[in-house]
Amino acid sequence: MLISRTHGKKLPTKRPRYDAAFRAEALRLACESRSAQAAARALNIRPELLYQWQRAAQAPLPADPAEAAEVRALRMANKRLTQELDILKRAIAIFSHPLTP
Repeated sequence: MLISRTHGKKLPTKRPRYDAAFRAEALRLACESRSAQAAARALNIRPELLYQWQRAAQAPLPADPAEAAEVRALRMANKRLTQELDILKRAIAIFSHPLTP
């Protein structure tokens, strides 16, 4: 916030507004990137804002506690398997190039 020279009051700073297309592209980039923080840096936005968009984009948990726990466990397993797949893709890319003497 800026301080006015005449009255000593704080002037509000203008916050940028992001449209739905920008948010969707940011979420896609965060999914494809190795981290949400790296995606936020690339887009020049705060990582916390990107995390908020990710939470808002997730489907809400069911009201039944047993189903909610199962959904949480499945989401964690899905995230772990996605990370493992990314690691395997990188390994394939590294080892698929022939060695040059």
